[in-house]
Amino acid sequence: MQAEERRFSLDEIVPYINWVYFDHAWQMGGVANHADTLQGTQRWTAYEALHRDAQNMLSELAGHYSTHARFMLIAANGDGDDIVLHLDDRTERLPMLRQQHVTPGQPCLCMADFLRPLSSGEADRIGIFAVTADEGIELFHHEDPYQALLAQTLADRLAEATAERLHEQIRRHDWGYAPNETLTMEQLHHEDFQGIRPAVGYPSLPDLSLNFLLDDLLDMGQIGIRLTENAMMRPHASVSGLMLAHPEARYFSIGKVGEDQIQDYSRRRGLPMETVRRFLSNI
Repeated sequence: MQAEERRFSLDEIVPYINWVYFDHAWQMGGVANHADTLQGTQRWTAYEALHRDAQNMLSELAGHYSTHARFMLIAANGDGDDIVLHLDDRTERLPMLRQQHVTPGQPCLCMADFLRPLSSGEADRIGIFAVTADEGIELFHHEDPYQALLAQTLADRLAEATAERLHEQIRRHDWGYAPNETLTMEQLHHEDFQGIRPAVGYPSLPDLSLNFLLDDLLDMGQIGIRLTENAMMRPHASVSGLMLAHPEARYFSIGKVGEDQIQDYSRRRGLPMETVRRFLSNI
């Protein structure tokens, strides 16, 4: 079983950009929603200029740069708080964390909950992925601070848009559990599809060291992704994570973990507790 690789042209990926997050990065969040009242104001003028500059830069980048993805679809099961991967020659475990603080009466969720249990004797399926934008995009016009920041925020959005496009392809074709899906771009951005795509470093998967386990399987270096000793991805405009198809799968925040879960997670990861504490310092 080997990872599959895809290359995307910017012409294919740009339509998948979620400009809401681009606006937030520039502290312009919500401006587009209040166009009627803001038109003619200094803030609206700045918003228009920013988006005009962004579109101009994307036109400059198109034809010269690409985005890239590697992914695997793997037979898998949930076993307690672990995801068990059934590879061709071995079994691997991806230890997960369980949600700590929830609304009374609601369950404490774990990503492993959204897979058929190992005790069922029947394998389920999971996707793992990593995507990145050409590193040259981040360095585009690096001599000008404004242009450099614009290039960085666009690279980030292109990487996220690549994850969106890849996930759509996998749902409809590679995995094929939603072959008849026909969603508008707005619906895609609202995640009106079956399944979830939790990314490493986000509230559902806060442990960045999961990148080391994914790298062992995906060989991220094949698309130019390097991991630092702290499991950060370089180029910065990169995203990795899981794909789950369960109809009831949803995102959640792990919350603050206690000493008992640190001990349990350390045991399941086979890592010293101090190492685990370092990687979980944000929670």
